[in-house]
Amino acid sequence: MASIASKGSSLVSTLLTQARPKFNVFMKYARVELTPPTPGDIPAIRDGIARLVSGARTGAWKNLTVKQAWLNSLVAAEVCFWFYAGECIGKRHLVGYDVSE
Repeated sequence: MASIASKGSSLVSTLLTQARPKFNVFMKYARVELTPPTPGDIPAIRDGIARLVSGARTGAWKNLTVKQAWLNSLVAAEVCFWFYAGECIGKRHLVGYDVSE
């Protein structure tokens, strides 16, 4: 039993030692990518939306490569899935709303 405890503690120690660099890299990117937009980011967001609308009007989406179209589809699916997850978290149910009065 003592050997299991010593092996378990050494395993946990090794796990923490190996996970720390990867966790630090994750935190570095999380601080940058998961922050809300600042007021300085608003013009860039507005320009991106304007480019998206003008591209849809002019038919620029027809000139995309298959890889670009696939990546755009994946991003759109990710946005939909995160919206659905947020809805489930917000209503605290997987299906439907409680509309009883």
